[in-house]
Amino acid sequence: MTGQLAGKAAVVTGATRGCGRGIAVELGAAGATVYVTGRTTRASASPMKRPETIEDTAELVDAAGGKGIPVRCDFTVVSDVDALRDRIAADHGHIDVLVDDVWGGDPFVEFGTPLWESDLDKGLGVVHNGLDTHIIALHRLLPLVVKQRGGLVIEVTDGDNDHYWGVGIPYYLVKAGVRAIGRVLGEDLKAHGATGLSVTPGFLRSEMMLEVFGVTEENWREGVAKDPNYIMAETPRYLGRAIAALAADPAVSRFAGKTMASWTLMREYGFTDVDGSQPDWGRWFDDVVAKGLDPKTVDATNYR
Repeated sequence: MTGQLAGKAAVVTGATRGCGRGIAVELGAAGATVYVTGRTTRASASPMKRPETIEDTAELVDAAGGKGIPVRCDFTVVSDVDALRDRIAADHGHIDVLVDDVWGGDPFVEFGTPLWESDLDKGLGVVHNGLDTHIIALHRLLPLVVKQRGGLVIEVTDGDNDHYWGVGIPYYLVKAGVRAIGRVLGEDLKAHGATGLSVTPGFLRSEMMLEVFGVTEENWREGVAKDPNYIMAETPRYLGRAIAALAADPAVSRFAGKTMASWTLMREYGFTDVDGSQPDWGRWFDDVVAKGLDPKTVDATNYR
């Protein structure tokens, strides 16, 4: 895929870590110039209190073959997004690929707590950091996407449908809302020759999730001790490769308004995760999780 996005300008919101970092790196590997945006820099930490920085991500983009440009941007602050917009406009005049991955809601999520027993301020914090930020980013950056035909806008969510899994109203509202934004973009951008859609990872093996499972990228399989389904975990680069494939596809408009998953896009484009495997969380869920089978009794190699 190297070089297919050469000369393209991409923006990834929330690119400090997780999916955002994986997406930025893979867009870089395809030759794009990537504006790596987020709140955590080497000089200033964000409320997430994580060690990853936008500079780190930009260097990974460079190493992958692209050009990473770190720009600190708090997407809850309109003036920050205005400054980002103005810089991109001055540098390139337009945006070819906009990936809206900003999140920042982790410190506020109360999984398993009924809304009426939860902290209202935390619940509103989830919505503000996870949904308002997407609206702000789109409001300010979409003019640079529709400036010329052929643009691509991708919303990053959690889950490929609106089934409720008991994660609480604020979190559900954010992720369902992001999918809804993708559906609307699929319609609204058509007249401008651009394509909008949503994507989701499967069982994500992000930096934070590795810590939750008490493993590293080197020994991640030991995480099955906490959850046997972790055998299907995928790196953030997997979704990144899915998005790079979408961005290089001249017929990407066929996915307008849809929510596509890493596994469905893998089936479409044939890419692999960094270890050469092809984890298919969707098929694993249907065959194993939904049927209540013991994951330990299933040969996971048939699903990756």
